[in-house]
Amino acid sequence: MISKIISAALMGIDAFPVEVETHMEGNMPFFGIVGLPDNAVKESRERVVAALKNSGFKFIYQRRITINLAPADVKKEGSSYDLPIALGILAAQGDLSFSALSEFIILGELALDGSLRPIHGSLSIAIKAKELGFKGLILPSENAREAAMGGAGLEIYGLSHLTDVVNFLNGSAVFEPYHLDIKQLFIEEQKSNLDFSDVKGQEHVKRSLEVAAAGGHNLLMIGPPGSGKTMLAKRFPFILPLMTIEEAIETTKIHSVAGLINANHSLVAVRPFRSPHHTISDAALVGGGKYPRPGEVSLAHHGVLFLDELPEFKKNVLEVMRQPMEDGNVTISRAMFSLTYPSNFMLLAAMNPCPCGYFGDPNRACSCSVNQISKYRSRISGPLLDRIDIHVEVPAVNFKEISSARSGESSKVIRERVIRAREIQLNRFKDEKGIFCNAHMQHKQIRKFCVIDEAGQELLKTAMNRLGLSARAYDRILKVSRTIADIEGGAQILPAHLAEAIQYRSLDRELWAA
Repeated sequence: MISKIISAALMGIDAFPVEVETHMEGNMPFFGIVGLPDNAVKESRERVVAALKNSGFKFIYQRRITINLAPADVKKEGSSYDLPIALGILAAQGDLSFSALSEFIILGELALDGSLRPIHGSLSIAIKAKELGFKGLILPSENAREAAMGGAGLEIYGLSHLTDVVNFLNGSAVFEPYHLDIKQLFIEEQKSNLDFSDVKGQEHVKRSLEVAAAGGHNLLMIGPPGSGKTMLAKRFPFILPLMTIEEAIETTKIHSVAGLINANHSLVAVRPFRSPHHTISDAALVGGGKYPRPGEVSLAHHGVLFLDELPEFKKNVLEVMRQPMEDGNVTISRAMFSLTYPSNFMLLAAMNPCPCGYFGDPNRACSCSVNQISKYRSRISGPLLDRIDIHVEVPAVNFKEISSARSGESSKVIRERVIRAREIQLNRFKDEKGIFCNAHMQHKQIRKFCVIDEAGQELLKTAMNRLGLSARAYDRILKVSRTIADIEGGAQILPAHLAEAIQYRSLDRELWAA
C-alpha cells in the first residue's frame, strides 16, 4: 500500500514542499529511506520505530517499507521528517485516515517516547503553506507561536505527542488552532531597557551615532579601553527607525532557519544587534558550512553588526564582508546548489588607537612603538575603510561627567530626529532605484544632491590640503554633510555641515598615517 504526506524543507530562508511517500509490501523485513537523505534523516528509522511502539501503535516488522522524499534530487537534512514518516507508515498500515492528510503540511522531530520536539524554520514553512493554499500546518507545540506569524487564514496546530496527531487526523480528538495577535506581539517585543540617556558624557560621539543612523552610514569608533564604545554600540539600534512588521517577519525567518528562535520570543521586532567575537571564521561571519546556514551578516539583517576590536579580526574574515556590505545579500555556492541570504545591515566597529590602547590619551602614556602602531592599523584594509563613512574618536570619560546627575537625551527623542531625516531622504530618492538613504548614494547621486556653494568648496579644499585627507574621503564628507543638513531640515549643504563632516574622518588625517 502507498501513502503520501506533504512535509517541507528549507532552501536558504525559503521553504519548498517535500512529498513523503511510503510504500509497504511483501513479507521481507526492510526499512529504507531514499531521496538524498542526510545522516539525521537516515537515523529517523530508529526514532520512528521506537516512537510508534512506545506510543502503543503496532509496527509490522515483516514488511518491506520504502520511504521516498521527493523531489529526490534535492538534499534533505534534519530531523523534521520523523513525524511525516511515522504517519506515512501508519497510513500505509491502515491505522490512519487519508482524508485529512492532503490538507496539511506536517513536520516534527520524534522523541523515542513519541513526544514531539521543535524544529527549525517553521515561519518560512508556514508562509509557504499559505502561498500553496494548504488548510494548515501540524507541528510541535513549541513551534506554534512562531508559525502563527505566517499570516491569517492558516490553521496552526501545535501538538505535543504522536498520539495527539493521529487522533486529530482520525477525527477522534478535537484541538483548537493556535491564535496569535501579531500586532500586539509586535508592540510587546519592541520594548527595551537600553537607552542613550544611560550614557554619561560622550556628547560628540552620540551626535556622530545620530548622524550615522539618520543617513545609514557605517561608523568606526576609535578610543582607549573603558571609554564606553561597547555601551554606546548596544544602544545604537534603539535610535534607528522602528522596524516594520514586514521587516520583522523577514528578519525572524533568518533567525528561525538558524535555530535562534525560542517559544517565549518568537518575533524579532527590535533591530538585531550582532556582536561576534574576533576569533570568528569567515564561514560563520558571512554564512556557509557543509549544510549552509546564515552567518552573522545575515542575522544582522535590518539591524546592526558590531565588530569590537576590529584590527583583531583575521584579515581574510574582514575582506569577505565587503561584498555583503556592497550588495545587501550573500550568495553561497556549492556544487549542487546556490543559496542567497539577505544581509542589509549597518556596520558599527570599534578599535583602540594602538595595541596598548593609549595613544593620544592625555592621562596615560602609550607604550607602543611607531612600527607597532603602523602594523596594528594596517590590519584594516583601505577597501574596507572605503565602506565606512564616519570615523569618530571616543576619549575616556572624566570623573565630572561620570558623577553628573544630569541625564542626556533619550533614545526616543534622538530617534524622532532620525526618522524625520530618513523621511526627507526617502522623498529625495523616490525616483532613484535601489537608493533609500544617503549612505547608498553613488557618484551620480552625490553630484546631483550634494551641491555645495563657493564657501563650502573653499573649506573642503583647505581641509583636504591641511589635514591630508585622502581622495576617498571627499565623497564621504559630502554624503555625511548631506545627512547633517537633513537632520537640521536644510535643503542646502552649509559650510557648518561640511565642517562637522570633516571631523568624522579621523583615520584619513596625516596624524593617523604611519
